[in-house]
Amino acid sequence: MLDKNGIAKRIAKEVKDGYYVNLGIGIPTLVANFVRDDIEVEFQSENGVLGMGPFPFEGEEDADIINAGKQTITTLPGASFFDSATSFSMIRGQHVDLTILGAMEVAENGDIANWKIPGKMVKGMGGAMDLVASAENIIVAMMHTNKAGQSKLLSRCTLPLTGVGCVKKIVTNLAVIEVTDDGFLLLERAPGVTVDEIKTATEGKLIVDGDVPEMAIPDES
Repeated sequence: MLDKNGIAKRIAKEVKDGYYVNLGIGIPTLVANFVRDDIEVEFQSENGVLGMGPFPFEGEEDADIINAGKQTITTLPGASFFDSATSFSMIRGQHVDLTILGAMEVAENGDIANWKIPGKMVKGMGGAMDLVASAENIIVAMMHTNKAGQSKLLSRCTLPLTGVGCVKKIVTNLAVIEVTDDGFLLLERAPGVTVDEIKTATEGKLIVDGDVPEMAIPDES
């Protein structure tokens, strides 16, 4: 089973040379820490940053340089800062190659709910609705179940939707899953996790096609 850093490490393998990548709040922000050093990637944050680097070391934070989740970040040489209008024109214009988001729920048809739980305080929808409406390549980083042990991979989302039929791939603490026309296709299982455990934790339709390999998680080096 993976922790949050493990999920981020696995997703980092999906980031290709030359990609422009938007990182959502939560687990996705960790992905920048684990991208290979031999590729060139530009990380974009919808609050107006292009060229984000890893999180700063303690004592080296700059409170004026933050991501969309108001976490302090570092920037790489050549990074740029701009207003939200420019940032969202990048997103809406489909100039981002990969979007990595967190989620509260994902349905087997690719619907995503990640912005609101009715009855609980919410700061706002953020940029997620623009991202899921515009992006063609969306990976969700999430825990497979909630704190009560209930599945977050469902037949249909129960929470208010952020986007419809938009998620392509999901990486959880238990598995890598592709969203297909027929349901959740199990691609990989986390180290030490069995297929039966993944089935039990998945409320939506889970497709298991032959032997499912164990994830290869890259070293931090």
